[in-house]
Amino acid sequence: MAEVIIVGTERRLRPVLMAASLTAFGLLPMLFATGPGSEIQRPLAIVVIGGLVSSTFLTLILLPILYEIFGEAKQEQV
Repeated sequence: MAEVIIVGTERRLRPVLMAASLTAFGLLPMLFATGPGSEIQRPLAIVVIGGLVSSTFLTLILLPILYEIFGEAKQEQV
């Protein structure tokens, strides 16, 4: 079971990190904006980037740990 979890997590590492990092990089201009409307854009960018960081942590670290603790291996049918 542990080997399956490690292989699955390794396969998901690059797509999850690419999606989260590209979205976060796209929101950086909103985060550092100082012009008109920045008082609305900055809090939105903070919330979205925080959500990306927490969901990445959940997907890559916490869920595999929880699956290893509570998941059950399927028995092969004969």
